[in-house]
Amino acid sequence: MNPTRKRRLWMASLVVLASAVGGSLLVWALQSNVTFLHSPSEVVAGKVPSDARFRLGGIVLENSVKREAGSLEATFVVTDRFQEFPVIYDGILPDMFREGTSVIATGRIRDGRLVADEVLAKHDETYMPKEVADAIAAAKAKDAASHKSEATSPTPETTPAASNTGGSY
Repeated sequence: MNPTRKRRLWMASLVVLASAVGGSLLVWALQSNVTFLHSPSEVVAGKVPSDARFRLGGIVLENSVKREAGSLEATFVVTDRFQEFPVIYDGILPDMFREGTSVIATGRIRDGRLVADEVLAKHDETYMPKEVADAIAAAKAKDAASHKSEATSPTPETTPAASNTGGSY
């Protein structure tokens, strides 16, 4: 192999290696900045690592917003109408923030509640994030399935052995 080809081979190898290292660093950086959206049902079920930063999406529970006098600190409860999870936020809440409306709070769990560093409120009456709508639909399906199984399982009152009528007719 002549020296020119050898030099080109080394240069091509270095370009491929640099591209692989750069791509790996890019993927690593993006993974560390990803925040996943979870519903209150998923958080209560323990599907969120305790040290992870994530987004909590749902509806602000009616009569749950409380503000500290003389500060910007606000506490409220986010619900998917099946489970509830408390949130604390120290900052100015968005103008569209209201009880009974959709909200996404970003932060980490501390002392059994989400300490949010960002709160986003919906801007339209019909808008709900797809992930939140899917989580609510899944929770409804699970709830309906559990009620159906309870309705079909025999109870002591409905089994023939449990009746105290005695004798035959």
